Amino acid sequence: MARKHLLSDLKAPASSAGDVDEARGSALPPPQYAPRGAIGAVSRSIEALKSQGLSELDPELIDSPSVTDRLDEDGAQFEEFARNIRENGQQVPILVRPHPTMEGRYQIAYGRRRLRAVKAAGLKVKAAIRNLTDDELVLAQGQENSARQDLSFIERALYAAQLEASGYQRPVIMAALAVDKSNLSRLIQAATQLPDDIIRLIGAAPKTGRDRWYELSSRLVVDGAAEKARALLSNSEISSLGSDERFVRVFDAVAPKKVKKEKVQAEVWQADDGVKAASFRQDRRTLTLMIDKKAAPEFGEYLMSALPEIYASFKKSKQ
Repeated sequence: MARKHLLSDLKAPASSAGDVDEARGSALPPPQYAPRGAIGAVSRSIEALKSQGLSELDPELIDSPSVTDRLDEDGAQFEEFARNIRENGQQVPILVRPHPTMEGRYQIAYGRRRLRAVKAAGLKVKAAIRNLTDDELVLAQGQENSARQDLSFIERALYAAQLEASGYQRPVIMAALAVDKSNLSRLIQAATQLPDDIIRLIGAAPKTGRDRWYELSSRLVVDGAAEKARALLSNSEISSLGSDERFVRVFDAVAPKKVKKEKVQAEVWQADDGVKAASFRQDRRTLTLMIDKKAAPEFGEYLMSALPEIYASFKKSKQ
């Protein structure tokens, strides 16, 4: 379907009540601001969603869009969420659009976790059906995520990179993620510098920030590092860990090897009278002189006082 320009008044309602609020059994309060334009239209339609008619759909008829905003989450977290859905029912509807190419089917704009949990419970899913363009669908996803603010850094980065690769214009992506031009560039850079399969094998890693992901990307460019990471993540023991722990394991496994400095043995300097007054150690950059205060108690102080004269004599000898 050809992508249309952004509408100045988006008619498709969206919900700022996210999956976190589903677990609480209640929706978020109305937003305390009134943004303008397409994003503003999405915001204004949040509360309207509750008062409009909803449909109950067979979850099997609902497909994911071409670009999704979430990585697969840890099993334990989802099980807790699904248990709440089974016990309390689906409190917040999902948003779908008629599938652009397959009659009788739908594409989800947001609420993938709710859809998955309802499907696992063997129930029909409550959904608002709206005619959305591709750009409007992305904006609806972004509006919900902005309200929840629970996407991890790497999920936001991967989502931004995938949207751009799919042909979405940067102004649309900026609006969907609520970021400016420079922050969007950094998000896309972070995702494109990392192998996509390694990102997905690690997962969302919600406690891992931008700097650590950037550092991991620099470590993975070393010969053999990416293959080492993939082998580690394919291990069942590692893959069963939480995503933040998987990140740490990979991060440590591909850390640059520390080069051991060869320790230089100190040499003893012995005076003509047999006193071992000092020892020294040198390498390409430094010469370290150590005075033995026990063997020559006052030699150190004398040497320091004479050092200017010694240096001046040295400079004179070089002329």
